[in-house]
Amino acid sequence: MKKKVLLVEDDPHIRLGLADALEGEGYEVIEISHGSEVLPFLKQQRADLMILDVMLPGKSGFDICRDARSARFDLPILMLTAKGQEIDKVLGLELGADDYVTKPFGVRELLARVHALLRRSGAGPADSAPSTPSRIAFGDIEIDVAAMRGSRAGERFDLSSRELKVLALLFRRAGEVVSRNQLLDEVWGIEYFGTTRTLDQVIVRLRQKIEASPGECRHLLTVHGVGYRLEVTPFPS
Repeated sequence: MKKKVLLVEDDPHIRLGLADALEGEGYEVIEISHGSEVLPFLKQQRADLMILDVMLPGKSGFDICRDARSARFDLPILMLTAKGQEIDKVLGLELGADDYVTKPFGVRELLARVHALLRRSGAGPADSAPSTPSRIAFGDIEIDVAAMRGSRAGERFDLSSRELKVLALLFRRAGEVVSRNQLLDEVWGIEYFGTTRTLDQVIVRLRQKIEASPGECRHLLTVHGVGYRLEVTPFPS
């Protein structure tokens, strides 16, 4: 079941950008732009996490946070605060917020904090994440995970730890698109705030090992603007 994120933000551009990023990570997003609508929503529907802007029409994020905690809504709350307003951060945490992000912020930082809060609350995907398979096999690829060694059509190759982790994650979700951010979070960790270039370099090395022709990929495919998909179904001869 998709985790449900309640996004409370009155700026339509920020709201649209965050909603797209969250949906790209597999979350269901409910958007609210007016502060007075939040508590009535929470009384009627469940949410796994709330992203809450401080400055809102109708009711401030501080008031919403305080009232949500008074009403014993225990979902994680991630507040969006103004740059340089240290008092906003302190007040938000005192009122019951779990974390905050200061505007302007990077989308990867916000997503990492969302993932971390959901994991801590027991609602995140890490609690039920499957273990790494002991063997990976598809097409003419055979990989011994424990030995970190594989072969393609009988030609042997070694794998680095990161290459193996990336390939194992894609193999577990074969046929699905896995976003760059998901790969970075699971392989490099949620505290990694570097660029996706490191991941892309790992993908290049993997293609050199598992593809018969890296320039014409049949297994490790790029889904432009999103991430990668591992295709393991047989190809017609």
